[in-house]
Amino acid sequence: METTILHITTAKGPLECQLAAGKILGALLSDLRGKGVQAETLERTPGSENGTILSATVQLSGKNLQPIIQTWLGTILWIQKSPYRPNHGRKNWFVGIYETKMPDKLIWKEDDLVYQSVRSSGAGGQHVNKVSSAIRAIHPPTGMMVFVQDSRSQLQNKKLARERMREKLEKVQIQKMIDNVNEQWSQHHELERGNPVRTFTGMDFKPKKEAKSFKKERSKLKQELYKELKL
Repeated sequence: METTILHITTAKGPLECQLAAGKILGALLSDLRGKGVQAETLERTPGSENGTILSATVQLSGKNLQPIIQTWLGTILWIQKSPYRPNHGRKNWFVGIYETKMPDKLIWKEDDLVYQSVRSSGAGGQHVNKVSSAIRAIHPPTGMMVFVQDSRSQLQNKKLARERMREKLEKVQIQKMIDNVNEQWSQHHELERGNPVRTFTGMDFKPKKEAKSFKKERSKLKQELYKELKL
């Protein structure tokens, strides 16, 4: 099972690019899931209008991923007159899709956690003040801490603290990866305009099929064959 990360970015493009990015995210997820790829959106930065995004980060898992995702990597072109600026002459809008490295897998052990019993605070009368049922869990390698006083049971609070610490560490790990990706592409103010890997047209976002012409290839083959026959 392979795993990778794709990042969709408008590279600070206008609102039309943000709309294109939103449509591209939907088309990407539909295409990959239809091919058996597990796709999860880790981050989605909303754009200025409904249905638009500035960027998105997608985690993919599956077999033989590279041949599948290669047809999406690069510049995506959307051909459509601006739905926001009717008098605007531009019709070509560009969005980039890039592959980035997976972050190092977060490895942590429950034995790393340090638990401290703390008296609960807040409403609850004398019981709250006398019984140290609240739990503070500390993860020394990262310095992170969670405090739980949901239950009167110290054992239950300890269990909740362990689960919340795991969730907190995972969220921080994902956010760190997203920040690294965004920083990597923050300097790309302009996307490469030539040779888009995919082209979509219209508000219904139909993929444009490139017309294949073999006229030049046939002519070249005929010339080579004629030369061989003359020899």
